[in-house]
Amino acid sequence: MDKLWETVTVGRMTLSHRLAMAPMTRSRAQADGTPGDLAPVYYSQRASLGLLISEGTQPSEDGQGYLFTPGIYTDNHVAGWKKVADAVHDKGGYLFIQLMHVGRMSHPNNTPHHRLGLAPSAVAPGLEMFTATGMQEIPVPREMSITDIHRTIDEFRQAAAAAIRAGADGVEIHGANGYLIQQFMAENANQRQDQYGGSIENRARFAIEVAAAVAHEIGADRTGFRISPGMTLGGLDEGASGPDLYRYLISELAKLNLVYLHVMHGGNDPFLKEIRALWPHVLLVNRAGRPLDQIASDIEANLADIAPIGAWALANPDFVERLKVGASLNPADTATFFGGDAHGYIDYPTLAKLQQES
Repeated sequence: MDKLWETVTVGRMTLSHRLAMAPMTRSRAQADGTPGDLAPVYYSQRASLGLLISEGTQPSEDGQGYLFTPGIYTDNHVAGWKKVADAVHDKGGYLFIQLMHVGRMSHPNNTPHHRLGLAPSAVAPGLEMFTATGMQEIPVPREMSITDIHRTIDEFRQAAAAAIRAGADGVEIHGANGYLIQQFMAENANQRQDQYGGSIENRARFAIEVAAAVAHEIGADRTGFRISPGMTLGGLDEGASGPDLYRYLISELAKLNLVYLHVMHGGNDPFLKEIRALWPHVLLVNRAGRPLDQIASDIEANLADIAPIGAWALANPDFVERLKVGASLNPADTATFFGGDAHGYIDYPTLAKLQQES
């Protein structure tokens, strides 16, 4: 694992190792979308991971789909995230806020305005979603007009600017996991006949325009982008043209000189090698189901520059220290992943605390 402990420069950041914290929804924000009072503690506890990518954060009211997810579009949101950023910086870490517009993955009962979700086409995902009154079927979304599309691109831009005002070191645009940007790329969710639908170039257009707007606003060296090629979360099917779409998209994003590309990798190793060849900048690879003893395998194979981790970081605020000494890890309590209080959020013990108690 020697290469895991080498330094790496990512835009304006110099990281002391090749680990990072992956974005993980925790659903503990206040009702208005302001990060909860415990969020600065949660993130700063994990600052030794170096680069912390925040939970998905909506860039607008229309971007929200789940209960108690944070936003970054009001003064209160900015003030709340500033507490998080300051706490992370005080512990020597860096914070990128992930901008997540859920698109059709929304229910009116979960949003501040109770409107239908927005999507490239009026096609429901065929899934249920948790609401305050229990599981409910996700309704058919409203197809976005060209005006809606342009407004949403501008909301991403404004949210990125707000993140920088809050003291974040950058933003990650969420173009993965079944949410709005990937919905534009998926054949079964995007049935448009205009410049945002049909051809590969058209279905990638929204993603590229969002990335360009954000990079122009805050700098390409503070703008990352996440993709999940071939994954079917949110009921998406990118179709047979999916690989070609990503080849085109990655090439176009590379021209913008974004600071990194973050790949949620489902196991198609030949395609990951193609991505590595296409992407000339820093590459983050979050490999699903990766065993601990292979955490550095993609870095050692030159398929990635950084290996983000999810549940291991959630349950082990001192993951870096534990990995260095080969210590056992706390198991993650799945029952406390989403919503709740301090339990399962900021009370996972560090190795030092366990040793003091023994």
